[in-house]
Amino acid sequence: MLQPRVVTADLPGVDAKSIDIRVENNVLSITGERQFSERPAEGNLHRMERMYGAFARSFTLSTAVNTEKINANYKDGVLKITLPKAEEAKPKRIAIHAAA
Repeated sequence: MLQPRVVTADLPGVDAKSIDIRVENNVLSITGERQFSERPAEGNLHRMERMYGAFARSFTLSTAVNTEKINANYKDGVLKITLPKAEEAKPKRIAIHAAA
């Protein structure tokens, strides 16, 4: 059995509905946007550690994956994408048809 590849991304404060995952031409792309939902009262914000706005990350996959079986889970701000490897192409014998 082939072991799947797993990609994890820490995305605290991001709504799962704003995350888009795509695999195209052996490249995994994760895009989304972290919304700044609540503005504190004037003078109450000391320091903000999180960046807000759109983000995008792309990764070239080293092996072919079975795109039909990709699974993504998002829990507690952590996105986990499981990428099962594609089955290797099996050798196929080609019959030769000789003209009589």
